[in-house]
Amino acid sequence: MFWHEFPNPFFMQNDILEAFRRNQMFKKLTLLTLAASAYAVELTPDTWDEHTAGKTVFVKFFAPWCGHCKAMKPAWDSLMDEYSSSETVLIADVDCIGAGKDLCETVGVKGFPTIKFGDPSSLEDYKGGRDLDTLKTFASELKPVCNIATHDNCDAEQAETVAALKEVSVEDLEQKVKDHDEKKADIETTFQEGVQGLQKQYEDMSKTKDDGLMELAKSSNIGLVKSVLAFKKSSTDEL
Repeated sequence: MFWHEFPNPFFMQNDILEAFRRNQMFKKLTLLTLAASAYAVELTPDTWDEHTAGKTVFVKFFAPWCGHCKAMKPAWDSLMDEYSSSETVLIADVDCIGAGKDLCETVGVKGFPTIKFGDPSSLEDYKGGRDLDTLKTFASELKPVCNIATHDNCDAEQAETVAALKEVSVEDLEQKVKDHDEKKADIETTFQEGVQGLQKQYEDMSKTKDDGLMELAKSSNIGLVKSVLAFKKSSTDEL
């Protein structure tokens, strides 16, 4: 029997230590993942009112397959962890492909990720950066929502507006919401039509340019002109 057929105790010990080290690392990563998920709040239509009541929200609407969503997940999870015990601000997720699909349709999500903030009943689009420092700075500046019932966290102007609106009938308030939504839809439509017009204008101008360049090349015989020029220069150099 050759010497190399016997197992080497030194290498066996190293293999065992390496396997133990990897196992410990796997356990730590698992615990960290479980700890992070414990703080995560994923909202659905059934849990929205319960979790958002009395809070200013900062919500990420995502799709599990979205690359940009995956890229910002560590920063967003860290932010959810930091605000997990906040009584005034809620940082949360909504899965637009899963249980949160109806919520995404209700708030008008058109791309992923979409981040919105503010009063749960009147969300605004977040346009800032998606790195952790920028998100943390923005979240720290979120103000508590104006409490309609008690006027807590309402400034003087808000309190006056709320008091006046409480005197308006439900039907009239519903009409105000309807009028707002129709005007918002008109603005969006005007924008989309403008973009489409610009696209058509660009395509027409691009075609005009291409046709003009093609006609110029044909009428000027520029290819032959350059070839003859190169030939004559070459002939001159040979003299």
